[in-house]
Amino acid sequence: MKGTEKKEKKARKKSVFKTILKVVGIVLLAIILIAVGYFAYVFIQYHRIPDNQVLSVQNPKSERAEMEKEYRMVSFNIGFGAYEQDFGFFMDGGDRAWAWSKERLNKNLEKINAFIGKEEAEFFLIQEVDFDSTRTYHVDERPGLAAALSAKTYTFAQNWDSAFLFAPPTQPHGTARTGIMTFSDFHIESSLRRSLPLETGIMKIVDLDRCYSVNRIPTASGPELVVYNVHLSAYTSDGKIAEEQLRMMVADMQAEYEKGNFCIAGGDLNKDLSGDAVKYFGTSAGDYTWAQPIPESIFMGSNVKLVFPYDETKKTPSCRNADGPWTHDPLTQYVLTVDGFLVTDNVEILKADVIDTDFMFSDHNPVEIRFILHGAK
Repeated sequence: MKGTEKKEKKARKKSVFKTILKVVGIVLLAIILIAVGYFAYVFIQYHRIPDNQVLSVQNPKSERAEMEKEYRMVSFNIGFGAYEQDFGFFMDGGDRAWAWSKERLNKNLEKINAFIGKEEAEFFLIQEVDFDSTRTYHVDERPGLAAALSAKTYTFAQNWDSAFLFAPPTQPHGTARTGIMTFSDFHIESSLRRSLPLETGIMKIVDLDRCYSVNRIPTASGPELVVYNVHLSAYTSDGKIAEEQLRMMVADMQAEYEKGNFCIAGGDLNKDLSGDAVKYFGTSAGDYTWAQPIPESIFMGSNVKLVFPYDETKKTPSCRNADGPWTHDPLTQYVLTVDGFLVTDNVEILKADVIDTDFMFSDHNPVEIRFILHGAK
């Protein structure tokens, strides 16, 4: 009798063990199928926004830019309105993918719009303007900026249009739809979206799409002022793709220069524009592959030059690494200048500087140039 009970007990244990193994196997299989299905979905959904897309010009103006007159241009990556001083982004080492809340997002956007509205400049180049994105609670950030600069004509080029990204798992980044806005006091004859080259591997999924807009502004003397608004790649395998992107834009600018036009490109270049952030800001670069200097070879043989916004008396960087809240100390948090300008030789730069907002609204500070277009002598 006892032997029979032992056999039955052993059989029950064996049955329970088999059931547990079966359940674990089913769960693991389900996880694998979900993971495979998700990656298949991401790659199937992946697409690029069409190149050479004609952009509409909103609130058109008739005024034309003039020769030998001083103008001011401001470029600002607003960080999709989420980067308050206590914000850290997950892809920079922080723990956030979304803005803190819809309410805080809207309040921060109000501050950004108020700041921009008070700046006196003929041109504004704005990057990371979200609409219908998970991370910004599907708030359309374009109308607020347009209202803040209501006296200006403007264009919008969509930069990203991604599938739902399930990272980080605790707060998935979701879909991202964002772009760049270009504002002008002067008539924009036409505007075009140019797609930039991207990596071909898996990193193209996290870096999304990239572009620059080409905005043609007639001058009173005949030639055009061609304004480029750009946001180059950051989250790539080795940071080299942004160099290819720069080469494409420089070649475009050179061709326009040879036609007799004036060219200014501005935006977030995602490169160490100083060439050595440690020297200029006393910071430590660590392993940040996206923060590489721009090779001089990119400009060789061209009439295009880099304008590094910097004032020796203030030493203000344009960007902080958002691996956590802003520490106000470059020794404990990496800072550098990635925002700046490229200009052709017929554009004289009178001033190039960073506007110190102490990263109050974004992980970027705005940058500015004051310039003159020189006519034929």
